[in-house]
Amino acid sequence: MTDGDEDLSDWRRPAGFFILAPIAGAAAALIQALQLRYDPKLAAAHPPHLTLSGSSGLGPITPGTPTEELRRRLAPVTSTTPVLTLPFGAPQRFMQTNVVSLPLDPHGAIRALHDRIARCGLPFGPSRFTFTPHVTLNLYRTLSPEAVRELLATRIREPAIIDRLIVTATDDPEPPRTVLELPFGATVPAWTSTPPEA
Repeated sequence: MTDGDEDLSDWRRPAGFFILAPIAGAAAALIQALQLRYDPKLAAAHPPHLTLSGSSGLGPITPGTPTEELRRRLAPVTSTTPVLTLPFGAPQRFMQTNVVSLPLDPHGAIRALHDRIARCGLPFGPSRFTFTPHVTLNLYRTLSPEAVRELLATRIREPAIIDRLIVTATDDPEPPRTVLELPFGATVPAWTSTPPEA
């Protein structure tokens, strides 16, 4: 790479449990097609998702935390959360890297969900970054400047629909393993941010 870009081909997640919010709806297929084109390794690791613990805002949950403790702490959050429908912003490039992601507004319902998770009583590790909700489009593959420009020019008009959380155990280089899935239980789905313009 050039211009100070960082090679992330050997990037490893810290060990522990990550909390992910899978993207549902039409946007998921659009994002997965982009990931398959620009970073097949990322596409193979997980379906398109937002990371709520293990990335920005909150670090991973301490390794060895029992699955039933994960359920006991997180179920009161998910059971009282409605389905979230959130618009994507324009793709952004992560500072001094070739990593491109789709941002979501860090305020409103997604921030409230993140903060409830942070207060649920689980032992979270530190995070180097403030909470910046996003869906990563590429991570492992080194992209050409042209490919980065193509990704940055992409627009996802369909909203992110979030209706569950999954907890994965990570210990790179082993593949992530899902240990818990909790659907949202509130019964009033609604737009939780301004819908995107047509």
